[in-house]
Formats: sequence, C-alpha cells, structure tokens
Amino acid sequence: MANPTQIHQVVMNLATNAYHAMREKGGVLAIDVAEEKISMDDSASYPDLHPGTYIKLTVSDTGHGMDKAVMEKMFDPYFTTKPVGQGTGMGLSTIHGIVKSHGGNIKVYSEPGKVTVFHVYFPLIETKPVEPEIVSTGPVQKGSERILFVDDEEQIVFMVKQTLERLGYQVATRTSSPDALEAFRAKPDEYDLVITDMTMPNMTGVELAPRLLEIRPDIPIILCTGFSEITDANKAKALGIREFLMKPIVRDQIAGTIRKVLDELKLVT
Repeated sequence: MANPTQIHQVVMNLATNAYHAMREKGGVLAIDVAEEKISMDDSASYPDLHPGTYIKLTVSDTGHGMDKAVMEKMFDPYFTTKPVGQGTGMGLSTIHGIVKSHGGNIKVYSEPGKVTVFHVYFPLIETKPVEPEIVSTGPVQKGSERILFVDDEEQIVFMVKQTLERLGYQVATRTSSPDALEAFRAKPDEYDLVITDMTMPNMTGVELAPRLLEIRPDIPIILCTGFSEITDANKAKALGIREFLMKPIVRDQIAGTIRKVLDELKLVT
C-alpha cells in the first residue's frame, strides 16, 4: 500500500550510501526484509513505533562506519560527510521523512571502521493473498547505442547508468535539465536516444523535450514518470515524446522500452 516510487528511493539511497562507504576497500552490502512484531514491552527500544507487526528492511555494509557525532546529525537536512560536489545532504533527510510519513521509523547501528546497519520499519498492512505476477524469463534485450540519461536524483542516475552499461549501451548522464540541454546543444549528433525524468527543478521533462527537438527533430525521447504525473499522455506524445517509462525503473522494463523506440525508428528510416 506504500508509494512505490518513494520506497524505491529509500532502497536506492541506502544502497548507494553503502556503496560509497565501501568504495575504497570493498566489502559486503547486505539487504534483508523480515517481519517483526513489536509489543508493549518493546516500547522502550522503539519509542516512535506503536505496538504491532512491521516489515523490517535492513541494509548493512562493512564500510568505514560512523562515529557518534555523525550519527546524531545524519538525518539533518543538508548535513553530509561527502566532498563538495558529491552529495547534497538531502538523501537521508528525505528518506527519513518518507519512512515517517508511512508510519514507520529508522534505527541505525554503526561501528567506526567496521559496519553500518540501517533498520527501516514499515507497518504491515494485512491484505488478502494476491496471485503472483508472471515475470518474463526471456533474455534481456541489449544494444550498443548512445544514450543521454537525465534525472536530478544522483542515486537513480548512478544505478540506471550501471544497468544500461551492463546491457551494452554507451551512457552519458546529467543531474540537471539545463546542463543536459547544453550538453546536447554542444554535440547533438553524439546521442541516439534521450531518457529524461518528468519532475525536475528549473525545467521538467515535458519542457526539456521540445527544446531538444528544436536542436535535432529526429532525436527519440523517453519520459520517466509516475502514474500520478501523467496528466495528458496524448499531449506529451504530440510534443515528440516517443514512450513513457514508469517508475520505479526496473531492468527488463527499461531494456524493452529502449529497444522498442530505437527499433521502430530504424524501421521508419
């Protein structure tokens, strides 16, 4: 019953932070989901959670860890331990707000130089069993074309770039729509496809698309969006957007959408 885009953001942020903590020396990233019951007797250990059953998402790493001073400030807006240009300090603050808005909370354990463990609690919603979704087991579609990917969330950019490069694509990324426009204007023939997020500051994906098409009318564009953000699909396609990519982005979905757009373009030309 949770917002899938926000849950995706929580996992992506915690996993990316774990990656950064182990980037120099390597280590183990572990992700686990379990059910945990919290009783009245547990209230001292879980002061911000009501008694009940919770889904506990655990993300741990064996990186550099955190000291007490960092742990006291880590959920504060704009607080970051990363070098200038590598973090805004809004990641943990944002996910803390997401978890709290869903009626949950976060507990953190860390030892400097050894380990960091995030326990994220979400209240369990009891529902009737749902028939399992049939997932295609066919081969993932790959390619070698050049793609410009635009999204203002660094964690999403990092993960999508890795995914697409493993599929064989050459990927350039931008976390700002104006920067993406300037990069495209400088070398418009270096890209075979543009994938852009819908909701971005300064210039949305729908606003960016026609600007790109003014420079190169034949460039295919895919728009990443949530269901609630699509207000007029026909209008968006009239602006030159070829396809929509629904969030959260998953590998098979993005691989299939890319090939559909590029292969259709080849048939036309």
